[in-house]
Amino acid sequence: MTENIGVLAKKSPQKSAQRTGVERVVNAPLPTVYGEFRAVGYLDHDRGDEQVALVHGDIGTDDVLTRLHSECLTGDAFGSQHCECGDQLASALRAVVAEGRGVVVYLRGHEGRGIGLLGKLRAMALQADGLDTVEANLALGLPVDARDYGVAARILDDLGVRSVRLLSNNPRKREALLEHGIKVAEQVPLLIPPCENNITYLRTKRERLDHHLPHLDAVAHWS
Repeated sequence: MTENIGVLAKKSPQKSAQRTGVERVVNAPLPTVYGEFRAVGYLDHDRGDEQVALVHGDIGTDDVLTRLHSECLTGDAFGSQHCECGDQLASALRAVVAEGRGVVVYLRGHEGRGIGLLGKLRAMALQADGLDTVEANLALGLPVDARDYGVAARILDDLGVRSVRLLSNNPRKREALLEHGIKVAEQVPLLIPPCENNITYLRTKRERLDHHLPHLDAVAHWS
């Protein structure tokens, strides 16, 4: 598999955990419908979360096509059209395979932008009553976005990645990686065609959370 992964397998997990707060626990082959990956599993000692990076090809160290994907049970597993998360995950995995190398870091603990599954479902119920995704979180006394990308940066560092081509429409992810010492050579759009069930949600992400979603202009006629 990757030279990076092979070298990392010889490191002491205890030493790695002490230095970064993230311990690499396992490196296993993972054949998928998108292509062949290695599932590199980590334990985040700071938060107690189990994390995984899906690695395809010999990733090298620079300009690695990378997706930081926030856990979304409703979108990733159930095919919810409330968001575009499931389609983004599939598109990112396809893009990495088409590139021939890359990483998808799947971030546990990020459900509902960090408010948890039940908090997200409560917010969705309020959105069905007319609030937008920002208003719903605030109405519940919850943060608009509580995600921390420090663990993603530590995982990339452990994989030997120094700079990335970031598959994301969210400027906060780019800023977070830069803050944690990972260079972002390019931010690569990951635009999913909207549907009537998520257009309001996506517009809120663009207008209130600064996501770069220029493709929404093509459906400006949707109410």
